Amino acid sequence: MSYREVWVQVPLFPLKVIKSKLKKNKKMAVEYYKILIDIFVIFVISVILFGLSYFLILKQYDVEKVSTYECGFDPFSDSREVFEVRFYLVAILFTIFDLEIMFLFPWSVSLFCLDYFGLIAMFIFLFVLIVGFLYEWMKGALDWE
Repeated sequence: MSYREVWVQVPLFPLKVIKSKLKKNKKMAVEYYKILIDIFVIFVISVILFGLSYFLILKQYDVEKVSTYECGFDPFSDSREVFEVRFYLVAILFTIFDLEIMFLFPWSVSLFCLDYFGLIAMFIFLFVLIVGFLYEWMKGALDWE
């Protein structure tokens, strides 16, 4: 089959294809409708609860309630003070390494089903993770001086 023959078989209007498949399989469409109805009901309930909590609660503002809270102490400085860049750097590093570690959980669950290819791929992944961690450590990104 040539490239041109394959291109001719691609439908230009995918909605028609989806509608025809849904007509063939009514059971699948009904299951999706149930999910959409659940999402709609959840959305309506959350909007109603938010509206009730916003309009029915008495709003009492006093000095203590709107003041900056720092663990029971008086505020040391303005709450809109500029943070040091190190806080953002540590937050970004934590996010990156946390997401990379998250990939270990599915791998550990399916470890006995994988061949040597899965094992070698994960060792390469861990090697890159460790090299990145050592690089950040050597650059001093984790030092607080």
